[in-house]
Amino acid sequence: MTTWTTASRISTAGVHLDGDLSLPEHPAGLVLFAHGSGSSRHSPRNRAVAEALNRHRLATLLVDLLTADEERVDLHTADLRFDVGLLADRLIGIIDWLREEPETAALPIGLFGASTGAAAALVAAADRPGQVHAVVSRGGRPDLAGPALIQVAAPTLLIVGERDPRVLELNEQARNTMRAAAELRIIPAATHLFEEPGTLEQVAEQAARWFGDHLAAPAARR
Repeated sequence: MTTWTTASRISTAGVHLDGDLSLPEHPAGLVLFAHGSGSSRHSPRNRAVAEALNRHRLATLLVDLLTADEERVDLHTADLRFDVGLLADRLIGIIDWLREEPETAALPIGLFGASTGAAAALVAAADRPGQVHAVVSRGGRPDLAGPALIQVAAPTLLIVGERDPRVLELNEQARNTMRAAAELRIIPAATHLFEEPGTLEQVAEQAARWFGDHLAAPAARR
């Protein structure tokens, strides 16, 4: 199966953000990635997951949620990467942009968030319930979504490493708080970054199944 990747320049929330849009043949949906603390669209972990999703006929969009100037500042202060409201506002703008682009306008959207990016993804899902049909969190901090957590309507999969006890506890609390359908999956022997052999592949497979199940449903109902 052929996948085409193009560089995108996205105007949202008063800034211009760089992204990489990958479109396989006849995509069943599109997954927008929200990277974690101090990361970018070049994250090797998110790219590995995105490539796996592409093989499952899911389009992907990896975006830098901070501008180049902001990234330089954040490198020294680490403030912006934890500004969930800022990141969520930009994700919401990107969702709106996807709805305006001819290639992606008809595709049901899912969000894949890592670390603090997962909180931003959940806030965006709560703000755009008619557009976001599924969420997957990898080693995420759903607790940072605040009151938006109970407003999320999209089915949500929380993936956590077995050897990431604090994040596992926070995700268990989030699952029990959410009103939407939410499942917690624990990857055996994995730590926070899923660097152990085979663990990231398990994340990608779980995510592909979740998006495959939940992104196909809206299209089928039209």
